Amino acid sequence: MTDRSPTEYSHVMGRPRAFDEDKVVRAAVGLFGSRAYDGVSVDDLVTHLGVHRNSLYKTFGSKRGLYLVALRRHLADDVRPLVDALAAASDAATALRLVTSAGLGLLLLAAAERAPVDQEVAAEVTAALGAVDRAIADALGIPTDLAAALTAAALGILLRGNPDSVGTALSQRLDPLA
Repeated sequence: MTDRSPTEYSHVMGRPRAFDEDKVVRAAVGLFGSRAYDGVSVDDLVTHLGVHRNSLYKTFGSKRGLYLVALRRHLADDVRPLVDALAAASDAATALRLVTSAGLGLLLLAAAERAPVDQEVAAEVTAALGAVDRAIADALGIPTDLAAALTAAALGILLRGNPDSVGTALSQRLDPLA
């Protein structure tokens, strides 16, 4: 007779994650914010983030998956505090300085590069910019469309790459909006 008693198998789990997901996401924010989505390859991610390719795919599903997590982290960690600061802005020049001094590289690149071709990114960008516009409008007591124009001007200053001199010149002209 054979022993037909149930055999106990120990469940063997995969190796524990060898990286700090939070640190990887923050590093991805910097990488995507400096080089854009299309400027970053999976090999770049593996090299710069110190994560094995298989771990990257297992954790984030794809390059796009990591990008979306990084974008959302950027919005939470960088854009949300800006919105909070803008809500206390006393005048348009202050609002302009707050926006042009904020680290918004990933938001700008997402708006220009990914939002036109990715609905999920477009929704995130639209919501973030809408929050910025509403914070400015509420703080300054101006219509939202005028606040959106101020936001657009500030982002344009950032895109030009010289926020200090252009921002100063524009700030001097914005005093009547206070």
